[in-house]
Amino acid sequence: MKIGISGTGSYIPSIITKNEAFLHHDFLSTDGTKIGYENAVIIEKFQSITGISERRYARPELNTSDLGHLAAEKAIEDAGIDREALDYIIFAHNFGDIEHGKIQGDTLPSLATRVKHLLRVKNPKCVAYDMIFGCPGWIEGVIQANAFIKSGMAKTCLVIGAETLSRVVDEHDRDSMIYSDGAGAAIVQANTENGEILGHASVTHANGEAYYLFFDKTNNEEGCPNTRYIKMHGRKIYEFACTHVPTAMAECLDNSGITIDEVKKIFIHQANEKMDEAIIKRFYRLYNKEVPEDIMPMSIHKLGNSSVATIPTLFDLVRKGEMQPHKVDKGDVVIFASVGAGMNINAIVYRY
Repeated sequence: MKIGISGTGSYIPSIITKNEAFLHHDFLSTDGTKIGYENAVIIEKFQSITGISERRYARPELNTSDLGHLAAEKAIEDAGIDREALDYIIFAHNFGDIEHGKIQGDTLPSLATRVKHLLRVKNPKCVAYDMIFGCPGWIEGVIQANAFIKSGMAKTCLVIGAETLSRVVDEHDRDSMIYSDGAGAAIVQANTENGEILGHASVTHANGEAYYLFFDKTNNEEGCPNTRYIKMHGRKIYEFACTHVPTAMAECLDNSGITIDEVKKIFIHQANEKMDEAIIKRFYRLYNKEVPEDIMPMSIHKLGNSSVATIPTLFDLVRKGEMQPHKVDKGDVVIFASVGAGMNINAIVYRY
């Protein structure tokens, strides 16, 4: 039985925030002291490493579940399915709905339940639940959808990845420039003619690595000590990802029975341009191969890092011809791969 993606959709927020918007931020070190560089220098170095020149933020009236709903509507239309036929709605995120100007995440009810409500799905047998798995959450949702269908528990699943990271960043932290908002969604079905999951792999490294991404107070000592923001040990994450992601991808590829030469595109989590390039280079080095030209579409330059939304958004844009010259043709083999909080890594080998 073939199980694949029959439709995709994405929502790209309308507010464009360029790097110049951070020129007057008061960036501080973790100990609250001034950073010894002008903001222009900090931003220039930031862009040279991450590749980010601008990012997208959601309008104040839209929450994470709203973004997910908008992407889901497009995926349902693209797949041409009856929404009442959905067996599962799986919503990957990290922080729930955070209203603009608020600091508390809201996950009651779950975001998947909220999307089901917004979609007006009446079928009570359509089960809705959330996936908390860091940035690899959307891929993990697809892996679970595949398992449900393969076991006979489902025929059609909606998998969403959405986030509004702009609402959990510390404005005094340089890393705040990385994060963005967005949503992507996919319909996963059995016996689809539009593709096939050929293999997958997931791992969690939590013995010493669990808190590479974490919640902590602002870098500003005069700020509220009880308010928490997304924080990370950037260098540790970089080294971790470059060491472990290539081997996880290779294990997934080898178990799928596909050769490295058959891979046409790699859709990797848009976390950091230099890191992603290093991961792909090390992945190909495992097979004594050079990295093919145009193997890795990148959206981070304009969209930033929207966590669980980066891969489904990127895949949707490429599928629909909005990331030229990148494209995928019927029969192409692609790899989805991600790394994030946990620390979690996963990958899917997929024939389009």
